Amino acid sequence: MIISLIVAIDEEGGIGREGNLPWHLSDDLKRFKRLTMGHHLVLGRKTFESMGRLLLGRTIIVITRDPHYSYKGCLVVHSLESALSIARGEGEREVFVGGGGKVFSQALPLVDRIYLTKVHTHAACDVFFPDFPLDEWSEVERDFHPADRGNDYPSTYTLLVRNSRGNSSMLQQDEF
Repeated sequence: MIISLIVAIDEEGGIGREGNLPWHLSDDLKRFKRLTMGHHLVLGRKTFESMGRLLLGRTIIVITRDPHYSYKGCLVVHSLESALSIARGEGEREVFVGGGGKVFSQALPLVDRIYLTKVHTHAACDVFFPDFPLDEWSEVERDFHPADRGNDYPSTYTLLVRNSRGNSSMLQQDEF
């Protein structure tokens, strides 16, 4: 099973502000839907609740520490390992990890692909994507999208695939 991470970050690596996305990018939302449709999508509880609704066409797995948490239409687990085990057990080909910050940090050592949207702005975020080893990844796709009526800021979509090699250099937010 391929483990993929899907994330949008600003120029400083920010992924959220006050529990929400600090931008509206219609093209990125369409990309997110296209990529995750028909797959398992793993989200932390806060990230899931910030969406405000169930995302249809996907099996949503919510990670929470709350033993009493439930949400109709979602699977609820208490660890990333449990979420991945469920997806694997259900025959998933590619599972997507969609955040938030703590879930990204836990998942990063395990993922095979990163679907990255770089939002070309400084959004004063209060949650950030973790740095990660640059030499463990190869960029295999890159696509620039200008700002327009449906997209607050220009953005670049990148697909990173994990290499078999690696050492300790870190990819800083301003390098991608």
